Amino acid sequence: APARGICLQSGVIMPKTLDIIRSEHASLTAMLRSILLLLAQSRREGTLPDFGALRAMLFYVDEFPEQRHHRKESELLFPKLRARTPLSRELLDELDHQHARSERAIRDVEHALLSFEMMGEARRGPFERAMQWYVDQYRAHMLLEEREMLPLAQRVLTPEDWAELDEAFGQNRDPFSGHEPGADS
Repeated sequence: APARGICLQSGVIMPKTLDIIRSEHASLTAMLRSILLLLAQSRREGTLPDFGALRAMLFYVDEFPEQRHHRKESELLFPKLRARTPLSRELLDELDHQHARSERAIRDVEHALLSFEMMGEARRGPFERAMQWYVDQYRAHMLLEEREMLPLAQRVLTPEDWAELDEAFGQNRDPFSGHEPGADS
């Protein structure tokens, strides 16, 4: 049986942290795709999008991936990787830079949405371009994490590292990945 803090996926024993990160990435990917589909539908129909739905979707993106998911990676996972191997330094510096840029970018997207909602059709294009840029950047970021950082973590982190990470990543889970946020969330 898998050890405490470890889950079985595709017949391979994996730390829960990896499953949690991938699950949160999948939830975010679905949300970003839904935003783009909503925008494409409103453009096709020649109508304004449902601004309430867009605000709620962007709130989710800001609240969970930006504020919780990134923080857990930057404050918990990345320091452990930095301590285990110098090979991670450049990659983790880039990922931290992307986290900071993404937090600023979501504010720009939210501002562009408000501008579109308040100023009308003339602001649709700037919002859609800001949204598409954000989606493209975030997809590239997740791909970099999944192709480079996660395999590196699997190679160099110890069972003790994973036990600590599994405990920390298991808290304040993303509600769209099937988990209720905690009372302090």
